[in-house]
Amino acid sequence: MQINVTEYLDRTVQLFPQKIAVDDIHKSLTFSQIQKQARALAGLIIEQGLQNAPVAVCMQKGCDMVACFAAISYSGNFYVPIDMKSPDSRIKNIFDSLRSKVIITNKANDDRLKSFFDGKIILIENVENIEPDASVEKLIHSRQERVIDTDPVYSIFTSGSTGNPKGVVISHRGVIDYMDWAISTFSVNEKAVIANQAPFYFDNSTLDLYLMFGAGATLVIVPEEYYAFPAKLIDLLNEKKINFVFWVPFVLINVANYNLLEQKKPEYLEKILFAGEVMPNKHLNYWRKNLPDCLYANLYGPTEITVDCTCYIVDREFSDEEPLPVGKPCRNSGILILTEDNRAAKVNETGELCVRGSSLAMGYYNDPERTAKSFVQNPLNIHYPELIYRTGDMAYWNERGEVMYVGRRDFQIKHNGYRIELGEIENAVLGTKSVDTACVIYNHTRKEIEMFYQAADELNAGEFRKRMMEFVPKYMVPTKYYRLEKFPLSANGKIDRLKLAEQISG
Repeated sequence: MQINVTEYLDRTVQLFPQKIAVDDIHKSLTFSQIQKQARALAGLIIEQGLQNAPVAVCMQKGCDMVACFAAISYSGNFYVPIDMKSPDSRIKNIFDSLRSKVIITNKANDDRLKSFFDGKIILIENVENIEPDASVEKLIHSRQERVIDTDPVYSIFTSGSTGNPKGVVISHRGVIDYMDWAISTFSVNEKAVIANQAPFYFDNSTLDLYLMFGAGATLVIVPEEYYAFPAKLIDLLNEKKINFVFWVPFVLINVANYNLLEQKKPEYLEKILFAGEVMPNKHLNYWRKNLPDCLYANLYGPTEITVDCTCYIVDREFSDEEPLPVGKPCRNSGILILTEDNRAAKVNETGELCVRGSSLAMGYYNDPERTAKSFVQNPLNIHYPELIYRTGDMAYWNERGEVMYVGRRDFQIKHNGYRIELGEIENAVLGTKSVDTACVIYNHTRKEIEMFYQAADELNAGEFRKRMMEFVPKYMVPTKYYRLEKFPLSANGKIDRLKLAEQISG
């Protein structure tokens, strides 16, 4: 039985030592080069006396970062990817939470980090030409023998409601169960060429990374600027012969809005997976029309789960205004939908989506109080300890046994005495076919539902409201409209709702 994610890399090196593992456009590494660099770096980490401790990786996304992750796993510790575009104050807050004694960076970030980190800094450039000798191999072997599958493999820091980032800790077992399911479900092998979009500090990247390690796939790290220019992105997909993507929906939406697939197509694309936010059927139907032979899959999971806990492989037709299921539980994940009185919801009854199983995170690093609030005893099980994670997402089971996502509990508003999900309004907006993309915000000061949108022309408000009332009651129709050239995006590539809300506050 596999207990350590490094076993993926070791097996793949035996099978495909000289195959390109990762390509960041500027540089590429084979599987054997990653292993060699990682084991040399692991020796330096072990020398610092760390065990099951966090090691932050502080550099821009690229091949070297991938080698760092493997090195930290080899050393018996867990990696923490840091967004180097964050201000120093946020990075310092993360370091204060981690209390890490060691970080790994490159020369480009060395001086910056020295200004507020007084622990050991290892420069990746100093490791590139080191050969791991027999003594290092012995140290690594000793460490690997002590690792168990419930040890942490990585921690990702996500925004916290208190203003302080929270570090979600994921175990080896969570990643292994998820990857075994993903490789089997999507039939991934060494022929896969994956275009990575998700930043490494975003949990969606876990699928990309470990499909590369575990299946011998090639991972192409697409520079962030390509996603702002969809035509350039499609050219790169063809140049690199990309056949597998796992993207946030906004990337797919952007391509559809530009109607690019009428002009040029990703010629090699076979599997299109998406997660992170709602995928509107209006835009998915555009992709399905133009690339009808591709597999499409909608995945769902909060950061506190090992990437995803439900999956829907699109197997039927949907109208533009219909919502898309998030599907059924992934293998070894359990889904509960609980009502406000902690009862299992019936079919078509909305409740809070909760998760149990090996996909659960271990909790928040150095934050037992917050962990205890989110990871709680399963109220449906009074017989023995069983933790579930309460996602804060509202959902329901449909008649097919599929989970239907409704929206965030905190996107639920009370307006004119009615309880309303903003996600339902957004889905209705797209169903009108009046706009390309939309985001609905509630202005708590003015007590108004307001909408930001992208479209070729300004909306005719009267006609739009009339069309909206074919889908939702009058009290759910937005009353103010703001046309944008482009939406502000968060670091993870999602629409930045906080920035939009700031524009209408007051």
